[in-house]
Amino acid sequence: MHGLILVVDDDASVRGLVVRILRSWGHMAIGEAGSVAEALAYADAWRPTIALVDIGLPDGDGFSLTRQFQARPWAIRVVVLSSDADPSNNAAAIRAGAIGFFPKDELLSPALQRLIKDGADEEQ
Repeated sequence: MHGLILVVDDDASVRGLVVRILRSWGHMAIGEAGSVAEALAYADAWRPTIALVDIGLPDGDGFSLTRQFQARPWAIRVVVLSSDADPSNNAAAIRAGAIGFFPKDELLSPALQRLIKDGADEEQ
């Protein structure tokens, strides 16, 4: 049994792809949000253990959302995603409190799979 994972991306097709990848890795408890507001409401209602967060969101950005998640009274491990592979995104994600950053073209990365598995299993 894995913890609940929240996928936050304003592009529904990207969310669908990420959900399919997570399910192929054995994660079945997956929620989706398309904005910062939806993500915060979902997190408060369901308390996911992991959030995969896109940087570009219609009502804010993934770094700000990561900081807001870190302010919650329970642990949410955040992995920041972006179609922009700029290395500075990794440093910004870590500064915001994320456990990692992955460009979207590395969604199938074994390193991402391990990071998610470790985070989902940690909250058991």
